[in-house]
Amino acid sequence: MKSNISIQQTYPFERYEPLIQKAISFRHVSMEEDVERLHSWMHEKHVIPFWNLNISLENYTAHLQRFLQDDHQTLLIGEIGGVPMSYWESYWVKDDIIGTRYPFGEYDQGIHLLIGPKEFLGKGFIYPLLLTILYKKFQVVETNQIIAEPDIRNEKMIHVFKKCGFQPVKEVELPDKTGLLMICERKGFERRWTDWQTNKF
Repeated sequence: MKSNISIQQTYPFERYEPLIQKAISFRHVSMEEDVERLHSWMHEKHVIPFWNLNISLENYTAHLQRFLQDDHQTLLIGEIGGVPMSYWESYWVKDDIIGTRYPFGEYDQGIHLLIGPKEFLGKGFIYPLLLTILYKKFQVVETNQIIAEPDIRNEKMIHVFKKCGFQPVKEVELPDKTGLLMICERKGFERRWTDWQTNKF
């Protein structure tokens, strides 16, 4: 990608979130530091149905190495208060299979995510996390929309994406799932971001 949009790839990124009174941060996945952590998350009951990566450590290591070498995406660990608790795949649509499913813009970006440890589920942390990564991704001024394609069975994530400004577009058949293509336009995100900051979310 052009150097003027390299800011999107600049991590670690951290901001203090007053509404949860904790720092939210994102850093690059480290093979050495994170492979066993991610492998364990892929075996969590709430993750297995939607990621299908509950495989051996050897096979997952090979998978992660392959993904780390794929320069159309950036793999991130999301942390709250310095505690690793989520995994994110941030990617450029034009180099991804989803780009064959809709008329994308040159700088459209996409996102995959999961929360790993069970103790972080149901606490509302997903909202400040997702809004923060969207804020970061929209720092690329050429990006006008960000997409997601959650599994159509994943009603909880579809609800989360809608609340953060994504609009459903259509169902799409992908190699590993039937997904719901959802698009978050810049203006829609900015409204949600303002609502969050003013506690009207």
